[in-house]
Amino acid sequence: MEEFKFPTESVELPSKGLIYPKDNPLSSGKVEMKYMTAKEEDILTNQNYIKDGSVLDRLLKALIVSKVNYDDLIVGDKNAIMVAARVLGYGADYTFKYENEEVTVDLGELETKYLDESKLIEKGVNNFSFELPHSKMSITFKLLCNKDDRSVKNEVRGLQKLNKKSNPELSTRLKYIITSINGDSDSKTIREFVDKMMLARDSRALREYIKDFQPDIDLKFNHESSDGIVEELTLPMTVNFFWPDSGL
Repeated sequence: MEEFKFPTESVELPSKGLIYPKDNPLSSGKVEMKYMTAKEEDILTNQNYIKDGSVLDRLLKALIVSKVNYDDLIVGDKNAIMVAARVLGYGADYTFKYENEEVTVDLGELETKYLDESKLIEKGVNNFSFELPHSKMSITFKLLCNKDDRSVKNEVRGLQKLNKKSNPELSTRLKYIITSINGDSDSKTIREFVDKMMLARDSRALREYIKDFQPDIDLKFNHESSDGIVEELTLPMTVNFFWPDSGL
């Protein structure tokens, strides 16, 4: 039987590859992906993967053809790949339920927020600068990659085992995002600063700054209900995003 080669598509990354080192394949700003098959649908319905929260990562790894390290992907680039996987697998129309109404979104109309190169300290380096507006301290920070995001979640789970009433995700995430404070890049210094010295107003300002410029797919859209009320919603991205009829 002649070997069948699955068709592929090139997906543009919102970062344009600008934050990855030159020797990293992701610096091309593109990732090649194959169309979804029944084999990938098996991943989507694997209850063990769903239970441990790895199902979407496993799916995307299986669909990416380019020789890249999946863990190097920043979150915004990963989201772009996720939307592309859904379009390649089941088409651009995504229908879901919202408050007993059926909503259909054309995924092809979602806007891409590309990285503004002027924000970079140095091309090919995931590093940005910001002055905290109230304390006036100068910091550098990075956009979290998939590996960082997983480390944050694991650390938060560990902390919550020690104190079930705690919710340390915001401060934990800041400890991974910030890379230096007034030129000091020591991790102990950064952690102590976040826990003991970082003003809530500065924390919010930094998070808003990152949210404003970070490359990503804009998952927000306007929905008009049957009552004529227009709301801004965020696209739900669960297992059902890939297989709405799976009943999962």
